[in-house]
Amino acid sequence: MKKRILGQGLEVSALGLGCMGLSYGYGPATDKQDAINLIRRAFEIGVTFFDSAEAYGPYLNEEVVGEALEPFRDEVVIATKFGFVNGVPVQGMDSRPETIRAVTEAALKRLRTDRIDLLYQHRVDPNVPIEDVAGTVKELIQEGKVKYFGMSEAGAATIRKAHAVQPVAALQSEYSLWWREPEQEIIPTLEELGIGFVPFSPLGKGFLTGAINENTTFDKTDFRNVVPRFSEDNRKANQTIVEVLGNIADSKGVTRAQIAIAWLLAQKPWIVPIPGTTKISRLEENMAAADVVLSTQELTDIENAIGDITVQGARYPQQMQDRVGK
Repeated sequence: MKKRILGQGLEVSALGLGCMGLSYGYGPATDKQDAINLIRRAFEIGVTFFDSAEAYGPYLNEEVVGEALEPFRDEVVIATKFGFVNGVPVQGMDSRPETIRAVTEAALKRLRTDRIDLLYQHRVDPNVPIEDVAGTVKELIQEGKVKYFGMSEAGAATIRKAHAVQPVAALQSEYSLWWREPEQEIIPTLEELGIGFVPFSPLGKGFLTGAINENTTFDKTDFRNVVPRFSEDNRKANQTIVEVLGNIADSKGVTRAQIAIAWLLAQKPWIVPIPGTTKISRLEENMAAADVVLSTQELTDIENAIGDITVQGARYPQQMQDRVGK
């Protein structure tokens, strides 16, 4: 797989693997050995960028990722995150310097490594100055425990403040054909500052694949049950974008997922999407999107076909929405 450069010269595969869904968010955790097999298969087909967090589980995901990648640790880039009380999002945010240090030490053990390649603040903590957060990560970088600093779902002004203290290598936020808000302020800011962009949910939490419709039922532990965009009415209303993607994909002989990922790759050379899955067949399909090249005309056709579609429903319930873009 081709490589891309995020901020500060951090080189990764053009697509990374978002590992969250293996243990959190989309129903019961994947069997441990199956999860390890999937992560190792990703490495076999060229993925060198793996995304985890203490909050995924909590803790379970880092343990699985660490065990899976241990045989080839020096050939991959591992990202993880701090920022929630006890690693549990519903308990609130905690980016105090002492917490960042404690989480880092614990994550190093779970990930079976002596350094974290990319350490993200999972969400901006309104109670801790971002300069203190960036300064703590800067110290961890100087100590050799962390290599690069990242932020997640942060607003442009906060990114600038953090970047002035410790250069930010990557921002991770949602971005896809059905969530394009980052184009307004975030992407121009990242381009100006030389920060890479790591879009999560590049397939719209599965919706853009065409596998979800108004009749789909989710496991009771699947967080899409509380996402307004995934209400039955909104799933029905949003089928238009899936149909448009299907027409474009059929004409090119690829899948909707591959079109959606290829579109992201075509936006900027420093964008590295991290699609996640629990199935090896879907993994291989998603990663093959790195080889799908969209022409200028095809990108224009996609823009013309989708530009006028208004996606129905908020992407987060209100309590989660209040934590992003700060």
